[in-house]
This record gives sequence, C-alpha cells and structure tokens, in this order.
Amino acid sequence: MRSVGIVSVFVLYLSSLTFAQSSDAPKYDSQKMDSQQPQMSHASNTDVPSPAAQTFAQIKNLAGVWQGPVTADPPQKDIKNGALVQVSLRVTSRGNTLVHEMKDPSVPDDPTRYDHPVTMFYLDSDRLLLTHYCDAGNRPRMVARNSPDGKTVEFDFLDLAGSTQFGNMYHAVFTSVDANHHVEDWTYMIPGGKQIHARMDLTRTQ
Repeated sequence: MRSVGIVSVFVLYLSSLTFAQSSDAPKYDSQKMDSQQPQMSHASNTDVPSPAAQTFAQIKNLAGVWQGPVTADPPQKDIKNGALVQVSLRVTSRGNTLVHEMKDPSVPDDPTRYDHPVTMFYLDSDRLLLTHYCDAGNRPRMVARNSPDGKTVEFDFLDLAGSTQFGNMYHAVFTSVDANHHVEDWTYMIPGGKQIHARMDLTRTQ
C-alpha cells in the first residue's frame, strides 16, 4: 500500500480556504442616528452565540504550535509509535477560519515533498465543520458535535470529495487538557473498511 494514504493521518496539513468579509459597512453618525432611533438596552442588543459558535470559540483557543508523540492502533510498519509530530493552528480570515497543519519535524519543511496535510475549521450556519485536505488526494468533511463539557470536540464524517484509492480521514476528536496540553485522536479509513486510530499527545511550544 502506498504509505502516503496512512502517514497523512498522523504526521501532517496546508491549503487555503478564505471567507471574505466586506469592510464597506455604512458609517455611523451618532447625532443623526440617535435622534432617529429609540435607545436600546445593552441586554436587548446582545447576541447569544449558538452552540456551534461556542464550540468554535473553544477550539480556536488551541491556536499555537504544538509537539508530541504519536501512537497508532493497530501498529503500522511505516509509523513508529512515539515518533514526534508537530501541529500548528492559527486563526485567519478575520476569525472565520482555523487552520490546522501537521508535519514531521524530523524532515525538511517542504510540503511539496513530504506529508503536510491541512485541515480548515469554519462555521456553516449552525454547524461547525472541518475540511481535511489530505496527502492521499481527497477532501473529507466532518461535522462537530457541540461540546457539552467545554473540553472535548468530536467530529463525525459528513461527506468526501476526491479518490478513496488510498483511504480517507474519517473521524477526529480534540480534547483540551489545559492551556498547554491537548490530545488529538484521528481515525483513518483504509480500503476494505478497516480503521487506523492515531493519538497525538501534544504540548504547546509557542
């Protein structure tokens, strides 16, 4: 089996997905507007974030650079349990997108030659979605379950674009331990319906 279809589960992410926002909002003339509109209390003018928005805000707290060991279940010949993986997350697109990138810190930083998958998190109406741009050449989407405990966010498979010749990412769980420690569990579906589970125990480096 071509190793890229499996290695991409554990070691890596990059691509771009932008959500443009207009900055051409009308200017507010306080004297004119205040004379035309009734005063509103602060309470009535406050929007309560949806559960999906609250979960998105929670996962955006993981922005930074992380590193830690990865383990695979079942063990894989081309994945050494305990090998280090580096994960970076950054908020972009005026706060509308979180970019997640994975790489193997032991190889040169060259995404054109080495695995470097990218995952994009974004709100779609009342859902929090992720799109995973896999080194296997496909783009699965997953939808988040709203986090009831404020610690764990679980993503279930929604649909997929591209070939599944080498398998595809199928499930993901992000668990916040504290501000400097989180765990990522990724499930990869290989041809034939078998699953590979990878766990990354990550510590913040930046």
